[in-house]
Amino acid sequence: MIFFEYEQVVKIHRSLIEKTGGMDGIRDAQLLDSALKTPFQTFGGNNLYPDILDKASQLCCSLIENHPFIDGNKRIGVHLMLLFLKLNNIEVNYSQQELIDFGLDIASGKMSKNDIKGWIIEHRK
Repeated sequence: MIFFEYEQVVKIHRSLIEKTGGMDGIRDAQLLDSALKTPFQTFGGNNLYPDILDKASQLCCSLIENHPFIDGNKRIGVHLMLLFLKLNNIEVNYSQQELIDFGLDIASGKMSKNDIKGWIIEHRK
């Protein structure tokens, strides 16, 4: 399973900000570290997020809800979820407007981790 290192995510975020606008920078490094590690946590030897879709959902949700960056948290959350899925051989179909609505719905609390997983399943190729 392919996952992201802290410095990779910082570079990806910087690139996203350069392309789409906004302020670059980390608001809270510990929250970023937590968001990246949470999908891979175990308890008693068992994965808390057992499958790839659970991990992708948690990654997206943690990045958006933890708000580790100064700006672009919804963008990086959705982007890394999609990239994580792609790198792990899962492709999804979507429109740009669907992604915008998706990120806004997560940030506003309209979507839970289970809803995110459901969205991935519905949009899976």
